[in-house]
Amino acid sequence: MDLTRQHAPIKRELLKCFSDALDTCRFIGGQELEAFEIEFASFVGTRYCVGVNSGTDALRFALLALGVGPGDVVVTTPNTFIATTEAISQTGARFEFVDIDLRTSLMDIGALADTLARHDSCGKRIKAIVPVHLYGQCVEMETLHELANRYGALICEDAAQAHGASRHGRMAGSMGMAAGFSFYPGKNLGACGEAGAVTTDDKGIAETVRALRDHGQSRKYVHHLEGYNGRLDAIQAAVLRVKLPFLPAWNVRRRDIAARYDAVFAKLDGISPVGILPSNVSARHLYVIHVPRRDDLIRHLAALLIDTGLHYPIPLHMQQCYARLGYGPGSFPNAERAAQMLLSLPLYPEMTDDEVDRVIAAIKDFAC
Repeated sequence: MDLTRQHAPIKRELLKCFSDALDTCRFIGGQELEAFEIEFASFVGTRYCVGVNSGTDALRFALLALGVGPGDVVVTTPNTFIATTEAISQTGARFEFVDIDLRTSLMDIGALADTLARHDSCGKRIKAIVPVHLYGQCVEMETLHELANRYGALICEDAAQAHGASRHGRMAGSMGMAAGFSFYPGKNLGACGEAGAVTTDDKGIAETVRALRDHGQSRKYVHHLEGYNGRLDAIQAAVLRVKLPFLPAWNVRRRDIAARYDAVFAKLDGISPVGILPSNVSARHLYVIHVPRRDDLIRHLAALLIDTGLHYPIPLHMQQCYARLGYGPGSFPNAERAAQMLLSLPLYPEMTDDEVDRVIAAIKDFAC
């Protein structure tokens, strides 16, 4: 991506965010933060939004506000960024993985059902499920809700890559008890630094997250719990307010580019785009293909000055930091196979049609 292209037409408005902060000295909290929280809650379709320092803080605080803690088990997938599992571990809970569906790279709902049933039969209830809306599309939430209700599990969405994604008309971030968003600069809605938010319809969860982000304070110097320094600063809130009105159009452009890719790649042998579930409108945060000769394709594109990415090349259960968990090769075969084949192609709203054509021509040349 090229963020300079996104920032150039709105540079004056972005610079004003910094200028206003210098003039008012309102760096923490204040009107910009409160206004962004109202506006983003309206965008997502929830009653509350609480701005925090990062997407990792958003997930951690949301889980803590749901009552997740030591002795609890939380289920998620191994094909995600480590922030998902960090947030779980840092509550004191233990995470378990379920495999992904190879076609969509999303949580395998059948594998989730088996895991919930197994724990239930042993009398060890799963406390929460963290579905990851990966690459910009939502997990099959209606079946997930049925399973969560059956087994008494809470749902906390990882919506870090799903700004503006929807399923059956409901927006990502509005389909669980709470959700965590990241506004890392490269996201569909990105700050000019670190930023995140929790969305929820539950007033108690929102109030707890507000306290957790600010050292557990209900008001200045009154601490009803021990919290963190996880506030969203006013400058980043102002930047996000400038960008938020553009997000729907940016997502439309992402989908247009992805549709052009889809139309061509569907006809090529050895190139398999990650599938989109029926009833999903993807935010198309990333355009990921599965290709057996991935390293060869990377070299082919690099020679043509086309950059690519890997999201994510090592599943979390294979990471050294989690070796203690005892997972080995074959533990989650779909996640492992996807990791060997996945490749992210250029996709951002400011790409020109000629640049899209260049990528398509290069892929066609490789496949043929």
